Amino acid sequence: MTNKVTNALQYIFLTIVSLFSVFPLVWMVIAATNTSVDVTRGRMIPGTHFLENLKNLIAAQDLWGCMWNSFKYALMLTILSLLICSLAGYGFEIYHDKAKDFTMSVILLAMMVPFVATMIPLFQMFSKAGLLNTTAGFILPTISTPFMIMLFRQSARSFPHDIIEAARIDGLNELQIFFRMFVPTMRSTYAAAMTITFMNAWNNYLWPKVIMTNDSSKTMPMLVANLKEGYVTDYGMLMVAVLLCTLPTVIIFFLLQKSFAEGITGAVK
Repeated sequence: MTNKVTNALQYIFLTIVSLFSVFPLVWMVIAATNTSVDVTRGRMIPGTHFLENLKNLIAAQDLWGCMWNSFKYALMLTILSLLICSLAGYGFEIYHDKAKDFTMSVILLAMMVPFVATMIPLFQMFSKAGLLNTTAGFILPTISTPFMIMLFRQSARSFPHDIIEAARIDGLNELQIFFRMFVPTMRSTYAAAMTITFMNAWNNYLWPKVIMTNDSSKTMPMLVANLKEGYVTDYGMLMVAVLLCTLPTVIIFFLLQKSFAEGITGAVK
């Protein structure tokens, strides 16, 4: 009986915590279907104004243009970041020596420097280089991060070195070993890194706000922020924008959640 009571209390506790965790998402979906007045009144019943809110959003903002910009920037950044960070992490572990270990320590120390401390110098550099309102301007500051390099380096530690030696004997060069053997083996790590990088790129607001000065270069987080400006805020339209901005990251996370968990824990298949 004691075990049954304990299990019941645990399930009750977890259910309550889950409800608190899911509530903001549920409220967001419900608010997107109601008018602004209903949202401010705290109505918790789904309404029938979703299409109207969506039409108002399309009329007020360049929704599809912002969606395209966010997808373009996030996908390009994710692909390039995975390639560069995985090559760096693999190289730091497989070919490490004292100099590379020192360099890796310096890279990890860079994680302690907040982005706002380097934002102004970066903006000045990119402005002089003519990279304002460009995809390169969005991508370059975060194309390689210490966390991603560390993640791939930790995963490379579990990669059997005997396989590398056998591949070299068979005549494969270093890039062939990396792309033909390391990349397929570390699928879960790549899935975890892809999820993290895409979510960070998609939700990035501060740097695009600084570097993207044209309306045609706006991203979805910038669009959501613009809807909150002014004297009157249409909360129904705002919640539709928040919902559309949230969906891509939610879909990607749920599709890759198993591989994400395996990649974070360092599992290798």
